[in-house]
Amino acid sequence: MSITLSYSELAALIKARAGVTVDPLDLERPGSHFDEFGVDSLGLLGVVGELENRHGLKVTAGAESAKTPAEFLELVNTSFAAKAGA
Repeated sequence: MSITLSYSELAALIKARAGVTVDPLDLERPGSHFDEFGVDSLGLLGVVGELENRHGLKVTAGAESAKTPAEFLELVNTSFAAKAGA
């Protein structure tokens, strides 16, 4: 079973774990950066922790340091795909 995190799910996780409300369409906008939305590495660390707890899979190290939503989703989804196929 493959797990894929979407921009909508990421927005919900950011609200739940970082306390920041972000529109999924803004996250999806090319060139958007987490700092535009007030989301820092600690907020992303909370998101990573929630994903790991929820799915029982480790996320690639460094995902919490991603600068953009696209980079974060790429790291997380690649990590989940690799571990689901293992």
